Amino acid sequence: MKQLAVLLALILIVGVLAGCDGGTKPLPATSAAPEATTAAPEATTAEASAEIGVPVFRFTRENFPRMDGSTACIPLAEAVASVLLGESREQAADLVHFNRTTQSFRNLKDGLCDVLIVGQPKASVFDEMKEAGFEYEIETLARDGLVFVVNESNPVDSLTTEQIRKIYTGEITNWKEVGGNDAEIIPIQRNEGAGSQALMIKLIMGDTPMMEAPKDYVSASMGDLMTAVKSYDGSANAIGYSVYYYAHDMEMAKGLKLIAVDGVEPSRETIASREYPHLNDIYCVIPADAPADSPNRILYEWLCTADGQALIAGEGYVAAGTDGSPAAN
Repeated sequence: MKQLAVLLALILIVGVLAGCDGGTKPLPATSAAPEATTAAPEATTAEASAEIGVPVFRFTRENFPRMDGSTACIPLAEAVASVLLGESREQAADLVHFNRTTQSFRNLKDGLCDVLIVGQPKASVFDEMKEAGFEYEIETLARDGLVFVVNESNPVDSLTTEQIRKIYTGEITNWKEVGGNDAEIIPIQRNEGAGSQALMIKLIMGDTPMMEAPKDYVSASMGDLMTAVKSYDGSANAIGYSVYYYAHDMEMAKGLKLIAVDGVEPSRETIASREYPHLNDIYCVIPADAPADSPNRILYEWLCTADGQALIAGEGYVAAGTDGSPAAN
């Protein structure tokens, strides 16, 4: 526990953090989340050396909730498991087996997991849960952004939302049409059911259908997409999309650059201030019938306390109750 205290002392430098943004519930929820059972102690810079508060409930490997969710949330899930079990990140990592965004919601519905740490799924998933009579509770934990990446040697630094939409409908096909080189644009997409694909449709395309992409323009994972954008067919002419945390904080965009959208560069600050135009939230989701003393509900409620939000901010996410400032290292 001494090593844990040292680690978490660094996280608490973020200062006073509010709980989850309970007033922001962009996804349908069957009932309001209950008030958290653990106290949210006030933290100050002078108290930065104090150990972060964890629930009185003792989590063990035997009772720890089965977690699932989005790829970009894996580091957060590992941190949660590490803190609540008192293990190192390496030791706790074997408890995190995420099946990506849309499938994780189905797994929760089917009883294959107990709690989600997850982004926006494909919209039809909520219809599936309603048809199955599955009720759930959901809270916003953090904020992220849908970002667009190109090869770092591509001279284009900014696109408008309309230009991006036209690239993905096939109306704009050459980089010179948007201020770049005279070269064909290779618009890489994600597979159906991917969280970033759901965001692309929701935030960029709307009711406008995307072009039917050739098979090798569709990536089955965010890692594959990054690889394809770096050098599709040996060129620097591809464009793709991901979420900010995955591309930036997980350093998956090495060799690439994140471009500005509508004149705003994606950053922790512009996402926190909502200046960046295309935002998405990260949620915690549990079955509505989870008992008050169940491990998954205790974890769910703890993530919405100041301590849980401190952990989220310390991991580099824009916590729901913060201004997005990164934690001190």
